[in-house]
Amino acid sequence: MNRRSTRLLAGLAAAGLGIGALAGCSAGGGGDSTDAGEGEKVTITWWHNATSGPLPGVWEQVAQDFMADHPNIVVEQTGYQNEDLQRTLIPNALAAGDPPDLFQVWPGGEIRDQVANGYLMALDDAIPDTISSVGATVNPWQVDGATYAVPFTFGIEGFWYNKDLFEQAGITEAPTTLDELKDAVGALKDAGITPIAVGAGDGWPAAHWWYQFALHSCSPETLSAAAADFDFSDPCFVDAGEQLEEFIGINPFQEGFLGTPAQTGAGSSAGLVANGQAAMELMGHWNAGTIGGLTPDQQVPEFLGWFPFPAIEGSAGDPNAALGGGDGFGCSAEAPPECAELLAYIMSEDVQKLFAESGSGIPTVAAAQASLEDPNLKMVADGLSAASFVQLWLDTEYGTTVGNAMNEGIVNLFAGAGTPEDIVTKMQDAAATL
Repeated sequence: MNRRSTRLLAGLAAAGLGIGALAGCSAGGGGDSTDAGEGEKVTITWWHNATSGPLPGVWEQVAQDFMADHPNIVVEQTGYQNEDLQRTLIPNALAAGDPPDLFQVWPGGEIRDQVANGYLMALDDAIPDTISSVGATVNPWQVDGATYAVPFTFGIEGFWYNKDLFEQAGITEAPTTLDELKDAVGALKDAGITPIAVGAGDGWPAAHWWYQFALHSCSPETLSAAAADFDFSDPCFVDAGEQLEEFIGINPFQEGFLGTPAQTGAGSSAGLVANGQAAMELMGHWNAGTIGGLTPDQQVPEFLGWFPFPAIEGSAGDPNAALGGGDGFGCSAEAPPECAELLAYIMSEDVQKLFAESGSGIPTVAAAQASLEDPNLKMVADGLSAASFVQLWLDTEYGTTVGNAMNEGIVNLFAGAGTPEDIVTKMQDAAATL
């Protein structure tokens, strides 16, 4: 699959298609079973990124239910922090030749590298019905037309905000332009409220701010060229950094944001929103469940709302563009065939409904989307269907080498130790090594 084919769900609004229309109507299972039958015990190790909110309990229930139906299979599931899993645990395990059987697989550059190294099992012959059940959302997890992982959730990024704090600050409507967002920051500060929490201590949450400014400063055609050819010559990429630098200059973030983690503990950026200490956070579609897991009663707070990143007036960027992605699972190339059977069960309609009901995210199986109960997740799903252009997370799109260099440059800008030009230079220099 070339880099252009990782462009996600472009033209959804123009085509009148939401994520539900993109996903097929069949659930996983039919034609996918490789029932292990009687025989020796088979152990399947499963690594995922669920450590807070309701999702760890969901995956534990899935493992227990699967084992109850397959008495000769033992599922050992373990949750790790997303950053540890993606940056060190999985890469190290793969390189050492001792990976888990089932594990989180990210699209874009990472899956291309893993396939090139022979690390992943091709799934098309093993679970064809499961693959067809998620429709076009599977495309970023395919390489050269073959499927190596299946997404269980997909959505877009936006602002998760405290409606009560907005009301206290006299903000009656969610911002739709960058200028309105700046006005909201000013109103919140005047009311003695921390406007925005950011987990810059984890790096990527800060980087996502630059991604959004690039998405809304650059045309879709420029972004496509950048993804296909690592062409970052358009001035809009420097413009994005300048816009971000100016925004940082209005002091919208909490004190000590450079050391704040994103999603772990009451002091994380999600925790600050959960406990009313900050008015909003820019984060992906999974954040409602994370915030809910950090409240005293472990419930998604009633004050929580959501709105998409606002347009930048006068820029070349598409005002209805969105940044997004999803989480998927794949099997190691050396995993037993029962791994694919477990994956098919995880993607079954019943499990996807359980996932939706838990508030952990937006399921990719269409028949399960009606089970979404969180109104904010419904808003995210509506935002996805309304997006005219959906860009995969940029570090995922560009791959590890360019993505890491880009993120480093962005964090330096947040810290006042770099410039908008430095970000682009780091990206270009990293791309030249490929």
